[in-house]
Amino acid sequence: MFLQYAIWGSWTTALGAHLDKLGFTGSEIAAIYGCLWLGCIIAPFVGGQIADRIMPTQLFLSMAHLIGALFLFLTATNQDFSSMWTWMFIYSLFYAPTLALTNSICFRNLDNPEEDFGKIRMWGTVGWIAVGWMVTFMRNTWQTQNWTGGSDLLMFAGVISIIMGLFCFTLPKTPPIASRKNPLAFLEALSLLKDRNFLIFMLVSFVVTTELQFYYIPTAPFLEDMGAKTAWLTGIKTVAQIAEVFVLLFLLHLSIKKFGIRVTMVIGILAWPIRYFLFMVPNLPVIISSLTLHGFGFAFFFVTSQIYVNMKAKDDMRASAQAMLTFFTLGVGNFLGTLFTGYIWDRFKTAEGDTIWWKFFLVPALLCTVSAFIFLIFFKDDTKVSEAEIKSI
Repeated sequence: MFLQYAIWGSWTTALGAHLDKLGFTGSEIAAIYGCLWLGCIIAPFVGGQIADRIMPTQLFLSMAHLIGALFLFLTATNQDFSSMWTWMFIYSLFYAPTLALTNSICFRNLDNPEEDFGKIRMWGTVGWIAVGWMVTFMRNTWQTQNWTGGSDLLMFAGVISIIMGLFCFTLPKTPPIASRKNPLAFLEALSLLKDRNFLIFMLVSFVVTTELQFYYIPTAPFLEDMGAKTAWLTGIKTVAQIAEVFVLLFLLHLSIKKFGIRVTMVIGILAWPIRYFLFMVPNLPVIISSLTLHGFGFAFFFVTSQIYVNMKAKDDMRASAQAMLTFFTLGVGNFLGTLFTGYIWDRFKTAEGDTIWWKFFLVPALLCTVSAFIFLIFFKDDTKVSEAEIKSI
């Protein structure tokens, strides 16, 4: 988990600033980021199907990360839009399935997955934080952000991807599970959508995820406009993940125990629009402080969502159920969200190329607020959570 999310975290938090300096438009920057989400649409069901039916999960993870490292290097050393998009898209086809499979390999091999998954998943957040400060140190020490040959962030991610690929060979042997009921596990996972509450959960998750791109893509150039130094961007943005760890350790289990899954996820959804409203305050300390709300939103909504999906799915389709969640959120939701973000970004730019940030962030703030109230009113599946499942947080 540490390495899995360190790869992603090393480039996604500040690549937007690099692309902005290359002169890419908002839509072009969004398209580069959208490659990963396209991969999450195309690849996770394939990866889940392979892990559920054909290839040992640990071997698939090793191959995907080692091959992916090559395409990260190719992306890093290109500076025109078409080349960067092509290589990033191919890379994403290898990385996207690993997001779901790192979850499923945990659920398959842990003796008490409901109790232990949260503790292990938290190391993904720790990896994201650690790599953010590694990049900050690298940039402050060697000024790698000034490298004219390409992106220092993507090169760094490629190195970590190689380490991850080699490490995956040491993971527990996790052979595929044959199902006598249905040769296509993802079809069984799709059957979960027949449950009205589960369908509402997936629809709201989709809408909320589209609005998260207003944070992921433009925040680095936004922070620069507010006075932050380029070398410190990755370090500053780890404030969100530090808050996430705090919430996972001390608050999330209390919220689920006291309020239940339904209200906990509503709180998570509301954390994001509050952050967007605070982004409209032209004050760097206020903006940096508001990043903590991203940690609350991610922990309260998405981590709880993964536990919820695992509780709903049967043993032999859990990898594909997690892949389905990835498909609707990280895949379709994030991809359409990137296109929407790019469109709004270009729409709220002045003739000189400056962004009118308060108008830009007002859009996701309103949409996330509406989504929270829809979820609260129509989602009624407040499944009782056992003590073991609470400990899993």
